[in-house]
Amino acid sequence: MSRAADDLARFIRDRAGDAPVRLGLILGSGLGHLAEQVDGVAIPYDQLPGFPHAGVSGHNPKLVVGELEGQRIAVLGGRAHYYEKGDPSAMRLPLEVLKALGAEGLIATNAAGSLDPEMPTGSAMLLNDHINFSGLNPLIGEPTDARFVPMTDAHDPDWRAALRDAAKETDTHLHEGVYAWYSGPSFETPAEIRALRILGADAVGMSTVPEVILARFLGLRVAAISAITNMAAGLSAEKIGHEHTKEMAPLGAAKLEKILRSFLSRL
Repeated sequence: MSRAADDLARFIRDRAGDAPVRLGLILGSGLGHLAEQVDGVAIPYDQLPGFPHAGVSGHNPKLVVGELEGQRIAVLGGRAHYYEKGDPSAMRLPLEVLKALGAEGLIATNAAGSLDPEMPTGSAMLLNDHINFSGLNPLIGEPTDARFVPMTDAHDPDWRAALRDAAKETDTHLHEGVYAWYSGPSFETPAEIRALRILGADAVGMSTVPEVILARFLGLRVAAISAITNMAAGLSAEKIGHEHTKEMAPLGAAKLEKILRSFLSRL
């Protein structure tokens, strides 16, 4: 754990209270309004040195610490992406801060494109695994042997089962599949999408995988859910773009909120 993370954790506890958080939640593009459901204290990222700036529209760059469904959680209302500055480890400090605040795990959400015709825009997909299609890794440069992180069951089987149960309890259809990380910021070509389908991907996006790797490096449990905002290139006549992503994200976000509330209430 870095000294910067410990210092930030003390700063946050001074404002939000000393009680440890149970888990962290990262919100993807168009999903930032979920932070408003938390009864707690909001701290803008610009008051937290080392946290990402507001580099992507559709994110709400603030940390919210408080209660949701009886659990004390810390919500990251935005993330840094590799495509912003070419740094796959950009979310390391925020995740170290979650760990320093007492979190046992992380739930990451994202906006993603579907590669499955049976998983249309507006769906929600639980990640059961991922493909690091970019080949980048946030642990490059880590000097200790801790960098050799095993990634079998990186997406925690027990939490995945609990999220599936939460979806059933709320009568919310939850797809499940493999997420492929594409570096962005340009969207994929139809040929790249065909390649990803051959490799076994069900959805594609520009985030989450670095955070999963970092979280496992830090000893955090991980689960992740995608809000499907479009069909991937070549699979529909949708005009793919970031504005479209932000417009469609609330469709999946409504499902995510119901599932997450039920998950937290049962945790």
